[in-house]
Amino acid sequence: MVFSSLVFLFVFLTIHLIVYAVVADRYRNAVLLVSSLIFYSWGGPQYLLLLVGDTFASWLFARLIERSDTKSSKRLWLIAECVVLLGLLGIFKYLAWVLSGFQALFGVPELIPEIILPIGISFYTFQLISYVVDVYRGEIHAQPVFWKLLLYSSLFHQCIAGPIVRYETVQDEIDHRQPSRTDIYYGVRRFCIGLAKKAVLANSCAAVADQLLPIGSETLFAQPTAAYLLGMLFFALQIYLDFSAYSDMAIGMGRMVGFHYLENFNYPYMCTSVQDFWRRWHISLSSFFRDYVYIPLGGSRCSRALYVRNIFIVWFLTGMWHGASWNYIMWGVYFGLFLLLEKFVIKDRLPKVAAHIYALAVVYFGWILFHFENFSEMLCVVNGVLPHSILLSLFGVGGTFTNLEVHTAFVTNAFLLIVSIIACTSFGKWLHGKMFQMAKRNDAMLMAYSVLEAITPVLLLIIAAIALSGDSYNPFIYFRF
Repeated sequence: MVFSSLVFLFVFLTIHLIVYAVVADRYRNAVLLVSSLIFYSWGGPQYLLLLVGDTFASWLFARLIERSDTKSSKRLWLIAECVVLLGLLGIFKYLAWVLSGFQALFGVPELIPEIILPIGISFYTFQLISYVVDVYRGEIHAQPVFWKLLLYSSLFHQCIAGPIVRYETVQDEIDHRQPSRTDIYYGVRRFCIGLAKKAVLANSCAAVADQLLPIGSETLFAQPTAAYLLGMLFFALQIYLDFSAYSDMAIGMGRMVGFHYLENFNYPYMCTSVQDFWRRWHISLSSFFRDYVYIPLGGSRCSRALYVRNIFIVWFLTGMWHGASWNYIMWGVYFGLFLLLEKFVIKDRLPKVAAHIYALAVVYFGWILFHFENFSEMLCVVNGVLPHSILLSLFGVGGTFTNLEVHTAFVTNAFLLIVSIIACTSFGKWLHGKMFQMAKRNDAMLMAYSVLEAITPVLLLIIAAIALSGDSYNPFIYFRF
């Protein structure tokens, strides 16, 4: 079950919010916990045991760390936490990939087990590790009640796609939260914005990207340059709109019940450097690696050689975190190289416009590495022969530039492209702020602003529900230039 489904929207979430609203305050955590466990077990009840087991291990190790008198014993329990949680993550996420590599090199093992990846395992693993590390550092106290830590690790708002919520962010709100009417309205509005962003924009962009970049099909090799360029542009838009939409919905649902999750995206495509991009993109993941890997390794306060080592370790792990495939590792190392280039060569020498263009170009070509898990498809290798490369075709080398199909796809989806690009900027936030300032000075504008604020969530919900009710519905096909 995902947030952008009618079952979640009109059955699960509706029932959950009604029950949560009618029960007494002292039972609301129990309602939230039960709902989270039901949500998590929807796709496979057997993996609920893994979530509960990881949480119990973290609860136990954190308690043992807090009760230990010596630093060596504290470190021992911290190592045990990392071995248990990262070991289980490695088995479920990377074991089949590692075994397939051994099979390709040495012919063993003959059979590779099919391991299904439990939903959210990367997110709750990192959350629990951050919790235990923070207890070890003395920054927070260990949670004495197991089920409250389980509530933290299983909150259904953010278990699919984040953000990675630190325990310190919600520790007080687990026991003491009372959402105001403003919180509830903001939560509903933010959720509806995320839902519409996912159902209408992200899904539509994904459909166009799949049409122009038919992965797994022979026609991928015969596409003209314009198809690759336009397809990757729609993919770049889709991955941001999709991922940020889930964060919007998570933050919105949390706010409805009194949790204040931190922002996870800050208009990353408005960046002026690769470093700036990663300050804005998946902020919770970037801050996790910064605080629990990069800084403990020495950060930038070390020799140049150690700094380069630290960057490569962090970005190798960042690539691995995204998936068990070499293309993700190359994607991570690719960004690490550009961060080093900015640190030692580019620095602040580029004008603002040029810096923005440079950063977007780096991110755009990075998405090619991210998108094509199969190198044979990215390089168009057919029977061991390299007829032409998608990477070279993006620069117009080999093949034709465009054809009628690409022209038709562009004209049909031009309005979608414009709206999606605007949605990736802060224009909507700026416009909303301008309207608010005007409403404070003019009674007529105040009335119009109030009506718009009231109907916006409803309209977005209706539009999203219509889009979700039809598998191929694209409201933008009626706007053609």
